[in-house]
Amino acid sequence: MPGQSCSLVNIFQLVSAFREVLPISPDPTQSTFPDLLKAIAFTAGFHFAFIEQGGTSLYPALAQHVTNLEVLRILLSIGPSETMHFQTWQDKAGNATPLTVFDKTNNSSVTFTALQDAQGETDPESLNGDTLQANLIMPEPTHFLNPKFGPVAIIRPTSTKLGGAQAAVNSFVKDGLFRGQKPLNNPELVRVLLQLAEEADEARRGL
Repeated sequence: MPGQSCSLVNIFQLVSAFREVLPISPDPTQSTFPDLLKAIAFTAGFHFAFIEQGGTSLYPALAQHVTNLEVLRILLSIGPSETMHFQTWQDKAGNATPLTVFDKTNNSSVTFTALQDAQGETDPESLNGDTLQANLIMPEPTHFLNPKFGPVAIIRPTSTKLGGAQAAVNSFVKDGLFRGQKPLNNPELVRVLLQLAEEADEARRGL
């Protein structure tokens, strides 16, 4: 995550099984219809930010393995746009207001809490690399390479282990991105994606 602090905040907790959070077919006649629309918007804000966060790390991670200059140019050109998408959606997610809504169609509920109350917001001018705000556009300074260095605004992670292609695919699987595939989490699709991701991570720059 760009400028991510060293200590992470668990914004919301899910039960061990996947749950539906988006109303399947919101009924405009329901008294809770406005809240259902808010739930859709808030959920989209978090999911889009999650996807773009991965892209923000993925392209710098892949660029470190590239030999072909044209491929390098492509990765370096796409990466910044992913970061712009991430900062926009992170800002939108940070605007979520406290809300609990129950959807009768899929018999599930979703709750959003005040993000600024999850863990007290800190001084945005702090030089300790521990700034934390629910709503922001610019990346917050954090530690890089070694904690003894002063905090800087960076993109991280950019390592293959945490930000590479396999890490991206596995995060999509765990997030339930492929649950709409039949059979559930289509094992063949996931296998092919993981094979491609492994090959991408194993690439080494030729000198």
